Amino acid sequence: MRNAYIIHAGKLVTVSEAGTIYDGGMVINDGYIMEVGEIQELQKQFPAFPIKDFSSNVVTPSLVDCHTHLLEFAPASLYPITQNTHFMAGKSILLGALTSGITAVGEQICGHPASDFSIADYRANIYDLPMDVSFAAASVSIGFEELAHFTSVTRSEKVHLSDLSDPFLVKNISWQNDYPGENIFINATPANFTKDEVPRAGEILFTPEELKRIVSIYHESGKRIGVHVAGEEGIQMTLDAGVDVLHHAHGITKDQIKQAKRKGVKIVATPMGGTHLEPNSPENIRQLVRNNIDVSIASDAYLPPYDAWWLDLPEESLQGPDVLMQIAQPSMKALYHDGLDENEILALLTANPAAIMEKEDQFGKIARGMDANFLITSGVPGLEITDIGQISKVYFRGEEVVDRVK
Repeated sequence: MRNAYIIHAGKLVTVSEAGTIYDGGMVINDGYIMEVGEIQELQKQFPAFPIKDFSSNVVTPSLVDCHTHLLEFAPASLYPITQNTHFMAGKSILLGALTSGITAVGEQICGHPASDFSIADYRANIYDLPMDVSFAAASVSIGFEELAHFTSVTRSEKVHLSDLSDPFLVKNISWQNDYPGENIFINATPANFTKDEVPRAGEILFTPEELKRIVSIYHESGKRIGVHVAGEEGIQMTLDAGVDVLHHAHGITKDQIKQAKRKGVKIVATPMGGTHLEPNSPENIRQLVRNNIDVSIASDAYLPPYDAWWLDLPEESLQGPDVLMQIAQPSMKALYHDGLDENEILALLTANPAAIMEKEDQFGKIARGMDANFLITSGVPGLEITDIGQISKVYFRGEEVVDRVK
């Protein structure tokens, strides 16, 4: 047995059918979870396995942030870097996410005027990090006075709006795509610019016919498609076109929520912002969950939290994945008051985003056969704690990768 041990948790929140197990435990072997249950039973079954005692702690799955911009846009926004130091900055940003309890991210690669890197370059530079990184290949349109269009395939080269629906280019992007992130932008984005710099943010970029053709290309390639979208008109286009995942969906109506449920559409909520409209409020997320939509909460980092009046964050500052628990807490507490179980609520930061990334059988829960990605904390992340300092240890595939109690 390689790296075999038993975790003894005072409270084990599994986000699985097992629910919460008090005085619980899990058996880890070679980076995977072998068994989950009550600690006394596990000790009898595996008497030779050493025990790591966290009987005064809460143990949960590690966090999953399925919508980030940490490797492409964030480095130059946070550091005075060059092409030569770009990936040094990117790795440091990922380390910051890891120390925040996040062991899996869904990274959007959209094309960037100052970063002439391919998805293959990003993969090669982070392959040895103790994190799971999935890449969404995308095209993007930034809402400057003169719209700026880029794609993950054309990298730092500007393209025309008409290129974004070109079948050859769309197919090329879909082939490089790992999961339904914001593969295309229905609306021009404000990105992380100030409002006066992006006066055309929110402008709809595609016709319904163009969008349906793009969706069909993804589906014919065996890929699901996700979109950046906000506003009733744009959201209706995506629902009519058969889009699989809506990122943001700011401004979604009650009728559209019902349509999304009927069609099996998933939604990635971004309470910190990301579009030209008010972000997903606690009440909006409650409505989505009440209607049995599969909802994930993501940071969309790095962003300034514009118009998120329910968050205690400075509006002009760029915020990263370290605030994921903080931005999720108002919604998670509202759902708890509605009577949802803590496992159902924590799924918004673990199991649901893992499913968006098409890795629901790999991580996001504490269950037999899953990767041993978990946290040692003083409370349920997001629901009871928001300070990353209250995450004492982070494990990735059974290895301790963060330790605040050395």
